[in-house]
Amino acid sequence: MSKRVLLIVLDSCGCGGAPDAAEYGDVGADTLGNTAKAVGGISLPNLQAMGLGNLTTIQGVEPAQAPTGAFGRLQERSAGKDTTTGHWELAGLLTTDPFAVFPDGFDKGLLDKFSKETGRGILGNKAASGTEILEELGPVQMESGDWIVYTSADSVFQIAAHEDVIPLAELYAACKTARNLCDPLHLGRVIARPYIGEPGAFSRTYNRHDFGMPPHGETILDQLKAANIPAIGVGKISDIYCGRGLSESIHSEGNADGLKKTAERFARFDRGLLFINLIDFDSAYGHRRDPEGFAGALRDFDEYLPQLTTLVGEDDLLMITADHGNDPTYRGTDHTREHVPMLVYGPERAAGVDLGLRIGFFDVAATIAEAFDLDAPKNGRSFYKELTS
Repeated sequence: MSKRVLLIVLDSCGCGGAPDAAEYGDVGADTLGNTAKAVGGISLPNLQAMGLGNLTTIQGVEPAQAPTGAFGRLQERSAGKDTTTGHWELAGLLTTDPFAVFPDGFDKGLLDKFSKETGRGILGNKAASGTEILEELGPVQMESGDWIVYTSADSVFQIAAHEDVIPLAELYAACKTARNLCDPLHLGRVIARPYIGEPGAFSRTYNRHDFGMPPHGETILDQLKAANIPAIGVGKISDIYCGRGLSESIHSEGNADGLKKTAERFARFDRGLLFINLIDFDSAYGHRRDPEGFAGALRDFDEYLPQLTTLVGEDDLLMITADHGNDPTYRGTDHTREHVPMLVYGPERAAGVDLGLRIGFFDVAATIAEAFDLDAPKNGRSFYKELTS
């Protein structure tokens, strides 16, 4: 039985090879592999030692002769390749009914209701890159005060607002209005996208907030709460699960801040699950198709990793995975359907264990359940005994 589990989601760090990639238009996508190729190879000594090079081919990351951790890959079973679907499956849920997408924008009737209830007009209403639409419509919004509404290949209703034009409190209230209007449409997330700056130099802030649908079934977080075992979310974890099952939520502003707050909290955490999403891989580099930036974020995480592993005690587990891919070398700006890596570290356990290919992200939830001596969830096959035998 484990005392603590630290679960880190490297948002969008897929490792290629999904057998159904063609169904999503993603044949050949390989976030980690293609990123490394694009920058002429990458050095990640700590992840390499743990076994990252043993689970997939990454230029510059060789297989470890004696890995310090367990290593494997996870294959998604749910329909979709978005943040919500991936995180829900990691927590034990199989999603067979995909969220609705709106590649041609939203219905005029929906937007008329949104405009009437919020008292502002609408700009945009199309699928667009978040940075490009600010360049196009940010100056217009500064003049008109209208909302910038847009979507993407994901199931999202995104509302951009300049913080000096529309107060954050009003933006968040508008997102709650949109959430109520979008619930019947089976839309995954309404996202507040605040930004600052002047025309030609706009930048999005970390005051982003996601308003999602609640999970459609019991998650490992619900199980932990029922057992009075603390579960702490760092970053957008609370948004993804609508706060359900969490005993505490910690706001973070990017990878570096999230890692620092995770280390500080884990150091004074006695028992339970600490669950963090590192968003910059996805939002700052994957969607922006920036392999150099993505590679830099990987190096930064690798450099920080020893500050976390030194906190992991003999009764603890550190688990590192992802929720989907977002190959920064691939066409478009969308997520990519891929396998995701699974690395597990624990002193005196897990070293050198080949977990192979696990069919279902929910094996993570099943493993956490067994680690805390909880009933096995409906979905998933635990690999906890493989780590401790």
